[in-house]
Amino acid sequence: MKRLEYRGYDSAGVALLSDNKILVLKSAGKVAQLVERAQTVRFFPSVCQTGIAHTRWATHGLPTEINAHPHLDGSKKFAVVHNGIIDNFSRP
Repeated sequence: MKRLEYRGYDSAGVALLSDNKILVLKSAGKVAQLVERAQTVRFFPSVCQTGIAHTRWATHGLPTEINAHPHLDGSKKFAVVHNGIIDNFSRP
């Protein structure tokens, strides 16, 4: 993730599958801020089966933690990242 920072990304996040739960940590700012936050909240599960991470370049929406990826579905069973704009959605 750090190698992508030259492209101007403004937020980052990671989702890890641990003990059948998805743990998500996101941060606005550079990857270093995500690393610092992970250390602050001790985001290091002892068991991790798999994970995904993403850096975001805000072309739509502000560079905030809520807009950072990965995103969770309503049931918190799926974590996704995407590269683009999703404009065929409905908000509850």
